[in-house]
Amino acid sequence: MATAKQGDKVLINYTGKLEDGSVFDTTIQETGCCEDDNCGCDDDGCGCGETGPLEITIGNEDFFPQIEEALVGMAPGEKKTVVIPAEDAFGEYDEDEVFTISREQLTGEIVPEVGMELELTGDDDEPVEVVVVEVSEETITVDANHPLAGEDITYEIELLEIK
Repeated sequence: MATAKQGDKVLINYTGKLEDGSVFDTTIQETGCCEDDNCGCDDDGCGCGETGPLEITIGNEDFFPQIEEALVGMAPGEKKTVVIPAEDAFGEYDEDEVFTISREQLTGEIVPEVGMELELTGDDDEPVEVVVVEVSEETITVDANHPLAGEDITYEIELLEIK
C-alpha cells in the first residue's frame, strides 16, 4: 500500500483539542449538524460550517509542520495523534500583549464590551486583532495574544487519500 511522502498532495481529517479535551477546530461534521440555520451550535468546534477534509501538500507548510511530518509514512485510513507544545503552536502567552488604551482612541460609535473583538492599528500601521478584557469609564484593556496562546494543542489526524 502506498504511503505519504514529502511533496504529496493529501486529503486529511483532523480534530484539534486543548489539554482539557475541548475541541477548538475540526474538519469532521457531526451527522445532522447545521441542517438549517438554527442548529443551536455556537461555533464551539462542533464542525458546523466546516467544508470537510483538508487538502494539503506535505512540505509546503500548509498546516503545522509537526502535522505534515507526521503524515509522512502514513497510509490512507491510518490515524495519528500529534501534540504540539504552545511555543510551536500559537506561542506562549505574553503579558506584554495585554495593554490599556484610552476610550478616546476608539473611532466611530463603538461601545466596548468585555469579550468584544476589535481591530486596532499598531505602531507600524499594521492591523492588530485584540479582545477587550476590561472596560472602565476612561480606559479599555485589551489582549492581543492569540486566543490559544499558551495552550499545548493535540491534533487527531486521519489520512484519507493520497492524490
